Amino acid sequence: MAVNYKAEAPRAIKDFLSYHQNILNHSPRTVLGYYLDLRMFFRFVMLQNGMVKPDADFDSIDISKIDIPLIASVDSSTILDFLDFLSNEREGIEKLKTHDETNSGLSAVSRARKLAAIRSFYNYLTKTVHLVEHNPAEALDNPKLKKSLPHFLHEEECERLLDAVKGPFETRDYCILLLFMSCGLRVSELVGINLSDLSEDSIRVHGKGNKDRLVFITPEVREAIDDYLAVRDPEPIADKDKNALFISRNNCRISIRGVQKMVEKSLLRAGLDTTQITTHKLRHTAATLMLQNGVDVRTLQDVLGHENLNTTQIYTHVENTGLREAARANPIANRRRK
Repeated sequence: MAVNYKAEAPRAIKDFLSYHQNILNHSPRTVLGYYLDLRMFFRFVMLQNGMVKPDADFDSIDISKIDIPLIASVDSSTILDFLDFLSNEREGIEKLKTHDETNSGLSAVSRARKLAAIRSFYNYLTKTVHLVEHNPAEALDNPKLKKSLPHFLHEEECERLLDAVKGPFETRDYCILLLFMSCGLRVSELVGINLSDLSEDSIRVHGKGNKDRLVFITPEVREAIDDYLAVRDPEPIADKDKNALFISRNNCRISIRGVQKMVEKSLLRAGLDTTQITTHKLRHTAATLMLQNGVDVRTLQDVLGHENLNTTQIYTHVENTGLREAARANPIANRRRK
C-alpha cells in the first residue's frame, strides 16, 4: 500500500518533511525515507507511553495525533530504548513476518539511518522553528559500523561481463554495463539520463539530493552510446519517454528493476557471482579501478557525487589528477566493442 505522509503525518512531521523537500530541495525518495523512520520511532514512543494497547499491531499504530508536548518529552533514554528495540524486540516482529530464523534484527547501518532521521527532526524543531528546547539525539554517537571494502569486479571480470552481453538488446545492454563500470553511476542516475543530458565528452547526471553533476566520458564510451542511439527506437516510444536515453522492450524508459534484471542475467552468462555483484557493486567497480589507476580520492568524490569525503574514503587514499583524467584512467572506459 502506498504511503501518503501528507495524509498520515502529524503537523510537526509534515512541516519538517515539507522543509526538506521545498527548502533543502531533497528528493521525494529521501523525504519519504525520513517519514518512514520517524513514523517507526513515534509508534515506539506511543507504545512505550501506554498510548496504545501492548498487543497492538505495531505496523498499524496511527501517529497522526502526535503533538509537540509528546515530541518534547522524548529524551536520550527513549532513543536508546528505541535503538535497543530495533535490535531485539523488533527482531521478533520481523521473524514472525518472514519466518526467517536467521534474522538478527536491523543492521547497524539501518539503526544509524533512523538515528540520523531523529537527530535531523529535532535539529529542525530546536534551531529552525524553535518549538522544542533540546535535541535529545544531539549527544548520541552513531552505531559503530563494520568497516569493509565493497565487492567489485577485477578488470578481467569486467571484460568477461562485457563479452557476455547477448540478445536483442545487446547494444543497449553493453552501453549500460560500460557506463556503470566506467563512470560509477547509481542505477537511479542511469535510468534517469535523457538525450538532452548528452554532450560529446560528458553526461549531465541527476544525482542524490536533487543535485546535478557532470560526468566525463571517453571516446570509446561515447562510441558505445552512439552505437546504441543508432538502433534505439525501432518502434514508437511512449510520448512521455521520448527524451529518455535507455528504452525498455515496452518502448518506455527502462526501469531500475529492468536494469537490475539485465545485469543479473549478464552476470550469470559471464559465470560471475550474482549474490556478491549488483548494479551498485558495478559502481564500486568503477571507483576501485579509477583509484587503482591513479585517480585521487577527492576527484573520485566529485565523479561519484558523494556529499561527504568519508563516503569515498572507503576505497583508499591516493593523489590528485582531474575529472577528465579520472574517466581516462579507468581501463574499461577505453574498451571498444568486439
